[in-house]
Amino acid sequence: MGGPGETPLPTAAPVWLRLRFAGRKVVTATWPGGDGVDVRVPGASNNAVVQPAAERTVDYTVPFGAFSPLIGVPGNGAQGFQLGGADFGAASSSTLDQLTAAGKTSFSPVLQKATFLETFVTGGATNRINVAALDTSNDSVVNYDTLVFSDESTGLQPGPFAPPRTGPAYVKASEKRGADFFIENSANKAGCVYYVSRLEPDLSVIRISRTSANAIPRNAAVIADVDDINNNVGFWAPQPDFRVVERISPGYGTFPDIELEEIYADRVRAFTDYQARIALRALSRVPDADLVMIYFEQPDGSGHQFLLTDPRQPTDFTNPNSIGAGQDPSKVARYANYLKVAYQTANAAVQRIINAVGVDASGKPNANVIVTSDHGFEIFHTAVNMNALLAANGIPSSKVRAVTSGPAVNIYVNLQGREPTGTVTRAEYVMLQQQIVGILQAFVDTNPAYTLGASSVPVFDKIYPRPLPADINDPSFGRGTSEFVGQDSGDVYALLTVGYNFDGIQTPVVIRQGDAAPTPPAAPILSLPNFYGAHGYDPTLPNLSSILYAAGPDIGQGILPLARNVDVAPTISAMLGVETHAGVDGIELPIGPLRLTNVVSRKTHGPAGTFDLPLPVSGPPGVEGRKATDTGFHLQQAAH
Repeated sequence: MGGPGETPLPTAAPVWLRLRFAGRKVVTATWPGGDGVDVRVPGASNNAVVQPAAERTVDYTVPFGAFSPLIGVPGNGAQGFQLGGADFGAASSSTLDQLTAAGKTSFSPVLQKATFLETFVTGGATNRINVAALDTSNDSVVNYDTLVFSDESTGLQPGPFAPPRTGPAYVKASEKRGADFFIENSANKAGCVYYVSRLEPDLSVIRISRTSANAIPRNAAVIADVDDINNNVGFWAPQPDFRVVERISPGYGTFPDIELEEIYADRVRAFTDYQARIALRALSRVPDADLVMIYFEQPDGSGHQFLLTDPRQPTDFTNPNSIGAGQDPSKVARYANYLKVAYQTANAAVQRIINAVGVDASGKPNANVIVTSDHGFEIFHTAVNMNALLAANGIPSSKVRAVTSGPAVNIYVNLQGREPTGTVTRAEYVMLQQQIVGILQAFVDTNPAYTLGASSVPVFDKIYPRPLPADINDPSFGRGTSEFVGQDSGDVYALLTVGYNFDGIQTPVVIRQGDAAPTPPAAPILSLPNFYGAHGYDPTLPNLSSILYAAGPDIGQGILPLARNVDVAPTISAMLGVETHAGVDGIELPIGPLRLTNVVSRKTHGPAGTFDLPLPVSGPPGVEGRKATDTGFHLQQAAH
């Protein structure tokens, strides 16, 4: 009653709470939950704190970065630009003077866009962006190869610049690297990146990508740590953005696929490097930390974007015939390489951490290092519209609401006495729940282009209704829980079969090969998606299994046949001699040096095939495990 609030008896707690209470020092570097924020429920009338900042703050706390809307530009985020020679004229005398003062030389006349490239406001700062073209090749040929981006109010300052400031962004298209651009005077210390994907020497064709603006949240409890990162590592680097490569952000319609892929690949490299530098800064700030928790985003993002390994996946999202024999083999090959590079990039970042920790004569890290991920990956070829499925079966949206995420759906019934505006009686609830379960069980895909020779494939893999008491008048009606249905779960919780996903529906919808379009106003239930990889399916499936490696003074050699993510926290606590929270389900993993047999090689299945996955150190292999449950540990897979 009275709305949500902090529970006095939590069933679990962040691992760092008991560690810090016992006097251990903890560092979190962009780790989920380590952000120093008071957590409140959006829209709750009582505005209660359900988890206070004190529980989300450690000895050195770096929150994960956030989007800083660019007010005044389409979409408020990333944007593409296509320009030509007619957009440029002779540079102003002030531009020439500033370039000279900055020590920049052009061997052809400096040209400047006659009008601002764009004007935007973020973090309270207004920026009017000039762009000029330089020829830095001393070859007696008019050969423009560099664009420089600057804010009109600050101009082309000569530098040097102390972080987070960067001054102008000089971008040479041939290098295929973006340049950081700090947004001067932004209260949130925001910045973006300019990338030039094509620059004809005569300026006849120019394509530019500008990322969204990003900043580290300036939460009061951790502001000193945020400023330390801004001032020593730099503003929050923009992440790889699926909205760019999928042409969702404005301005990218004329960009060919290969350029969009290169833009994304540049962000994979640069953002992972930025996260690694944050981790190294955190280690240096608290060198005697007992526990350091570090998060790397890759290869998760690339798994979503590039996991193109199944003939049922379209190589052209707009063309339903680009499956099977119609796939573009060159794109399949490029995507396989991008995914490989993402793994290598993540692996190199882990190696940098190990290098900072140091290794002994045998190559074993001087501190215990555990690398784990929160999930594996699977392909999907079909997007599923849950609301269209319910509507096609006569389930009214006024009585039932579906909330989807990846391949999971929670379906809530608008139950009287439980929901604020509940209209469904208990008797009708029972009928609706049974009806929904029946609809999901009966829903199959019969399109032979997608069923791989079977007459039909069930679209839903797992279906769990909320348990009901025997007596319809029981006060617990509509609030029962089970192993798979929690208090906040839907009245029906379900997972799709691998190959199907709720995300990725295009606008307008693209009908799959062989499917008939429904009669308007009905919407298609199954359609062509606009990306490739997903997670959140049944975690016991082989490719959804996660990885776990460990090496260090307290780690033995060998293989664990099974390790669950819920076991990681109690294992860490045991290593540090602190009793874990009583509500934690996991157990200490038997990874001590006396409890495992020597096994010197092994294979494991990754999202795109079989990889040989040694630890990224030269010493003996550590421990490999596979999880049975997914509880949100968020260090990504490191592989060669």
